[in-house]
Amino acid sequence: MLNSVKPVRSVIPALILAMSTLLPIGGAHAETSVETASEALPSVRVITSKGPFVLQLRPDVAPKTVENFLEYVRGGFYNNTVFHRVIPGFMIQGGGFTADLARKPTQDPIVNEAKPTLKNLRGSIAMARTSAPDSATSQFFINLMNNGFLDAGVRGAGYAVFGKVTEGMGVVDAIAGVDTKNARGMADVPVEPVMIESVSVLEPAN
Repeated sequence: MLNSVKPVRSVIPALILAMSTLLPIGGAHAETSVETASEALPSVRVITSKGPFVLQLRPDVAPKTVENFLEYVRGGFYNNTVFHRVIPGFMIQGGGFTADLARKPTQDPIVNEAKPTLKNLRGSIAMARTSAPDSATSQFFINLMNNGFLDAGVRGAGYAVFGKVTEGMGVVDAIAGVDTKNARGMADVPVEPVMIESVSVLEPAN
């Protein structure tokens, strides 16, 4: 559901979609323009075949998006899925396919909460979608660099940023470095599957 978007290495594509041809969007320091008490924000740990990383989510700025993501997390939806699209210098995308590239059934799409103040910076996580703004379901992407062209108002509705990587960005960069191929009608698929083994909500520290 994503277009074949190419990053800096060639021509930057116009759309990032959430299906076979969809791409996600992320951000560079993974910071939005909104500050809040970090201890009040939920975090999740993502265990991958390349190692773990932690995401801090922002329900204060993207409540419906975070609620949707956490429903998938708590239901075990992301366990044993893959990062099916990896483009160095742009983003890594996952959350919709099994290791054999079978698409998982999802819940209904959600409203697009992208805002000009929520930037697709390096390390930020955003929802992948089709060309229709309110079409995101389960797929997400993590930005490997500042991808300002994905922000709301730059080329359209934009892609909804809803958190950032707070630990393990080196793991994300390692995923970005894997060899890729064309498979099942999709480009930029890792030659060796990069598994999302589990995603779990972290309990707040006392």
